[in-house]
Amino acid sequence: MQKIELFIFTFNYLVLFYFAFLNGTYLLLTLLSFFSIHRYMREYHLVNNKLLFRSTFFKPISILAPAYNEEVTIVESVSSLLQLHYPEFEVIVINDGSNDKTMKKLKSNFNLEKSFRSFQNSVPCKKIIEIYKSKDHPNLVVVDKVNGGKADALNAGINVSRYPLVSCIDSDSILESEVMLKLVRPFLDDVKTIAVGGIVRAVNGCKVRAGEVIEINLPKKMLPNFQIVEYFRSFLFGRVGWDVLNGLLVISGAFGLFKKDIVVESGGYRHDTIGEDMELVVRMHRIMRERNIPYRITFVAEPVCWTEVPESAKILGRQRNRWQRGLIETLLFHKKMLLNPRYGVIGLFAMPFFFFFEMLGPIVEVTGYIVFFISWYLGIINMNFAILFLTVAIVLGVVLSLASLVLEELSFHKYPKYSHILKLFAYSIFENFGYRQLHSWWRFRGIIDFIRGKKQWGKMERKGMSVQ
Repeated sequence: MQKIELFIFTFNYLVLFYFAFLNGTYLLLTLLSFFSIHRYMREYHLVNNKLLFRSTFFKPISILAPAYNEEVTIVESVSSLLQLHYPEFEVIVINDGSNDKTMKKLKSNFNLEKSFRSFQNSVPCKKIIEIYKSKDHPNLVVVDKVNGGKADALNAGINVSRYPLVSCIDSDSILESEVMLKLVRPFLDDVKTIAVGGIVRAVNGCKVRAGEVIEINLPKKMLPNFQIVEYFRSFLFGRVGWDVLNGLLVISGAFGLFKKDIVVESGGYRHDTIGEDMELVVRMHRIMRERNIPYRITFVAEPVCWTEVPESAKILGRQRNRWQRGLIETLLFHKKMLLNPRYGVIGLFAMPFFFFFEMLGPIVEVTGYIVFFISWYLGIINMNFAILFLTVAIVLGVVLSLASLVLEELSFHKYPKYSHILKLFAYSIFENFGYRQLHSWWRFRGIIDFIRGKKQWGKMERKGMSVQ
């Protein structure tokens, strides 16, 4: 019994230290985000982007949208892309061997015809069957190819693209009309910029017409609302804070803009990982550091990409399981960067944080719950310590969620009604009682599935957007 008590005592203090460091980092990121977003609002938000880009100082963009069985959302998403306000861009939709009506809907809705467009195999991808162009939209290209997965589809789009910047988005997403004007600014402000990420928001509950979000509302179901709060926390203080520290490791696969030549030099997207978006960004960091080339990978919090988030626990669990496996793959692919001073902030701070807290965090949390119940069963738990610890954990969780909600309201104010804010405030509190624990369990299962060698994405179901 003494050995068990010693183990419990030691474990409790290790968890306390782990918890303090984790939340201390989160609070630091939150503070940095407040200053960063305030500076952004002061320096950039009032700039008239349309007037700025009437000059010749812009960079043409190729927008890549891989699609696999996206018949429910493909027309709205492509329509959204075609109505973007930007001087010169092309939309390349890559049909990755869909077995539903995705290709049929693209042909019928956008008046496609075969194209003899030439391209180079700059990065590896599976066979391209046919390339189409739209008679109605000169800047729309559709690539029909053999199924090879999302990374392979993006590589095919890179090969077919003609412009120096490539934007990689999910084909079920909707972009706001001026989003590219804002996302491209870092490339114009700093020639060292090689990649920029933008914020992703949940379109569930919003009204969509002709590829445009015309009315912003909150979903009726609980899970999408929890995800809205989670996305606020992840993007508004997570990625903004890491950007301030020059330690951004993740640009969402749903919304990013890259220098094409750097992506090609880096080898394009890897086919052997389900976390191809994060892996590419980490690899770009690694290559640029190893070549001693000054560079900048940054994040802009204002440009919005609207995407449909899962509404069922089953589908959401599959998504978070996949994200966790992708995270593990990326960190192990590039483990030589971990705690390596050659890679600066990335190697000494960002990689260790993601390794010890994002990757191993679910193990610590799930083990903590198990130890708690064993301690309670054996009657050796210090209830005062346990209650205090749980109270502090919940309060900090609520504070971090509310801080991201305050950031949203003080800056971009996308949700127009007071009822929206009150509802999100409530979800910021209630997510700590069940949702976060469930989320940790999904991630823990992702670790187990990685150890078992699972590679599948898992089927994702789309409900479709609220079209008016």
